[in-house]
Amino acid sequence: MSIDMPKVIKYVIYQKSKNGDLTMSRLLPPIFFLLLLMPLAVLWRFHPDLLQMRVDRSLPWEFPLAAGLLLIAAARWQFSKSKTEINTFKEPRELVTDGLFRMSRNPMYLGFTLLLVAAAMFVNLWCALLAPLAFFAACALWYIPHEERTMRKIFGAPYDDYAWRVRRWI
Repeated sequence: MSIDMPKVIKYVIYQKSKNGDLTMSRLLPPIFFLLLLMPLAVLWRFHPDLLQMRVDRSLPWEFPLAAGLLLIAAARWQFSKSKTEINTFKEPRELVTDGLFRMSRNPMYLGFTLLLVAAAMFVNLWCALLAPLAFFAACALWYIPHEERTMRKIFGAPYDDYAWRVRRWI
């Protein structure tokens, strides 16, 4: 029995919307983060010394780790406090614009990206930097545009004002 990989990928990532279009609704950002983190663990265990970024000492991975964890935890707390939806593909109930969201419209994505930067620095391999780059690209090209369309549809002018005042990342 053969498996048609493109169909499997479409099933895992996409779902048909009410109008029949395929919409990304299954690959949540934390799952994508974990999928990118797993190969870094393998690289850390079985890495070629030739690809190391620094051979004389380790890179300072602790700061992006702490900053990423803090951003994710604080943003999660703000979502809980506002009783709004945290799932990327569900409709939000509230427009959160205070706390961390005064400085960044996407502190959780920033936090996950920083965690992957910390992991890449810990692994200390040039190719490990592909993980945070892939997550950043997926957020910038896929997750965030989807969320912004949804927010504009639901909140209209208040979201537009917020988006004009607050930067997407930092």
